[in-house]
Amino acid sequence: MKIACFLIVLSVIVFANKPSASEDSRPNIIVIFADDLGYGDVGFTGSNEINTPNIDALAAGGVIFSNGYVTHPYCGPSRAGLLAGRHQARFGMEINIAHSPDDPFSGMPASEVTFPERLQDVGYTTGIVGKWHLGSHPNFHPNKHGFDYFYGFLPGGHDYFPDSVKTSTEPYHVPLERNGATAEFSEYLTTALSRDAAEFVTNTNTPFMLYLAYNAPHAPLHAPQAYIDKYTHIEDENRRIYAAMVDAMDSGIGMVVNALKQSEKLDNTLIFFLSDNGGVFPEYWNSWENWADNTPFRRGKVSLTEGGIHVPFIAYWPNQIKPNQTFDGLVSSLDIAATSVALAGGNIDKLEGVHLLPYITGERSGSPHQALFWRLEEADNIWAVRTPTTKYLNQGLPDVGLSLFDMVSDPYESNNLIGIRDDLRKPLAELWNKWNVENVNTPFLQAYPYKQQRDNFYQSLYEEGLRRAASREPYTIN
Repeated sequence: MKIACFLIVLSVIVFANKPSASEDSRPNIIVIFADDLGYGDVGFTGSNEINTPNIDALAAGGVIFSNGYVTHPYCGPSRAGLLAGRHQARFGMEINIAHSPDDPFSGMPASEVTFPERLQDVGYTTGIVGKWHLGSHPNFHPNKHGFDYFYGFLPGGHDYFPDSVKTSTEPYHVPLERNGATAEFSEYLTTALSRDAAEFVTNTNTPFMLYLAYNAPHAPLHAPQAYIDKYTHIEDENRRIYAAMVDAMDSGIGMVVNALKQSEKLDNTLIFFLSDNGGVFPEYWNSWENWADNTPFRRGKVSLTEGGIHVPFIAYWPNQIKPNQTFDGLVSSLDIAATSVALAGGNIDKLEGVHLLPYITGERSGSPHQALFWRLEEADNIWAVRTPTTKYLNQGLPDVGLSLFDMVSDPYESNNLIGIRDDLRKPLAELWNKWNVENVNTPFLQAYPYKQQRDNFYQSLYEEGLRRAASREPYTIN
């Protein structure tokens, strides 16, 4: 009811200055962003183990981007690039921002114009349901970054059951919020987010953009028992719960699609589905995180190998995209902003993606990108560049290091060509160096060292207070 009232008021404001919905043929846009979803854990990429009929129906009804990539191999930076439509390295958001509601500096820079802001400028109603992870201070609130409506949580994750919410500094336990006010959820979180998203699409009668940012199937591994019971054939308990989480997310997506059908909006709604990065992989520092399947790719989240950045990625739009398509050109999550803003008739200045529709319809041929680029800020010399034929990367992970791959004959990166085809390295390095010229170094700390320094600050503040108190002589009164 609260979302319905909010949207009625907002619609009155929009209708006063814009054509009625019946006169506006521009598409609604939904971006569904899964969190830590393994490449091989949905049906359309080959899973026979996890049920994803709703996601698979969108894939079958639209186009699968078989070379679809995100701009970073983990959460926060990937989201920053998606929403800005620009490489996050352009504005220093290459780390996971800590949940720090008192810090007015840590978050998505106000100078970055998100693509929802660009859509607002041309009359779209914009909403985000789910995970933000781009700063918890009011300076960085979604309502200040292009979203008319927000229901979800500001930190980088959340527990999934309502009884986890408490008055706490622990980010995964904070109350949910709706447009800055405390909000509740009374069921499994993935279902609650899906239900709110379905209500948003039902009650919004102007062209809308919805960013449905699930935290599923990111840890903690929580799922309703009814979903877990569907996966008794999976022996590993962690993977069994993870599968249930993916299944529940798929059910939620079905809830949103059904709401579009019932409100007669489905045919003119462009839906993107992808993951923010690859599924977890048991690296040496988190060897217990073994529940995702990134088959057929190597490694997973955090890695610049295909398992970390090559994600399940589809687009669905019955009015414009023919079903049962597979597109093998290089596609980036940056293209979502460029495509959405172009279709809405908005300002595409400084967006770094490509308008995909002409490639999907066959109006244009070839690859939308001749090269894609990555950079990690954890240390110097963590980078990658990929062209339609070749990939060159460096990352200090076991069996990775400096690597060069022929992506036509070896798309799964099994044969390192360093020392064999070194003639390919120079032109790829030149491409990356040219791209990197416009990047900036991040001023932010990763969440863990940030928290350490914040704790040290409070400790030093207290210790200074003790010294100051001890140095004062007691006084007497007459």
